[in-house]
Amino acid sequence: MNEPDLIQGRSFGAAELAYVRQLLAEQPHASRRQLSRQLAQRWQWRTPAGQLKDMATRTLLRKLEQRGWIVLPPRRQAPPPRMQPPPAPTDRVSPPPIPITEPLAALLPLRVAEVSTPDASPQRALFAALLRQHHYLSHRSWVGQNLQYLVRDRQGRPVACVLWGAAAWQCAARDRYVGWDAAARRTHLHLLANNARFLILPWVHVPQLGSYVLSRVARRLNTDWPRKYGHPVYLLETFVPPDRFAGTCYQAANWVRVGQTKGRSRQDRPDGSHHQLPVKDVYLFPLHPRFCERLQGTNSEPPSPP
Repeated sequence: MNEPDLIQGRSFGAAELAYVRQLLAEQPHASRRQLSRQLAQRWQWRTPAGQLKDMATRTLLRKLEQRGWIVLPPRRQAPPPRMQPPPAPTDRVSPPPIPITEPLAALLPLRVAEVSTPDASPQRALFAALLRQHHYLSHRSWVGQNLQYLVRDRQGRPVACVLWGAAAWQCAARDRYVGWDAAARRTHLHLLANNARFLILPWVHVPQLGSYVLSRVARRLNTDWPRKYGHPVYLLETFVPPDRFAGTCYQAANWVRVGQTKGRSRQDRPDGSHHQLPVKDVYLFPLHPRFCERLQGTNSEPPSPP
């Protein structure tokens, strides 16, 4: 390779590749886990909370091998369950006998529970089952930083699920809006969160509920994300397929449509080949009035949406 490439959200060039190859040659009997931890320590690749990103490093090594640049030692054990194909779901959730059609005011106050922690396992299992069964993208165990919200009405009936995860590494429409160059994006990407799943349960037919839930949960992120991961979030993003959804609830919750994706994926190759994905509308929601300044280190103001 001649030019640095962005792999696993990290700039990776000829010097880094040479070191990886040297490490593999010097330690032919080391496990993949040992190699990934050594590399993460050398690069001081850590989360904002200070934890080594050895899993991200291991994924980076696999991608190098997929590109034919290195040969990794054989696996010593099966991949952990979260990296295996999910089993056929057996925990199906039956809809209530009567659909929920009351006005929004009759459902308030909503009970919003963050269920990603081990001590919330029963609610977390229900959250996962609802997404697997009723979201068009389904659901599997989420890797990396994430928050999972199960929303119930005043009677305790589940009405919505909202999942937040790490932001997309690159998105031209978003990056133009923020005013990022590649270096600023790499430095500050962890200060964004992606609304990866949003589900109003199919038996819930309540006008304005979607935008209300989005607004209510977004306010929680200012407290919940720093508490769990040790750093704030200044901007939210989501990608809406226009052939499925009009984005009405995001618009009603004051999210800004800034453009569309290009139909590219993280599996794009340096030789120009890529996996074509559906084009999606890009929506953003600031959690801080000076989010541009916080994300790029300047006093610039956000641009007007197109």
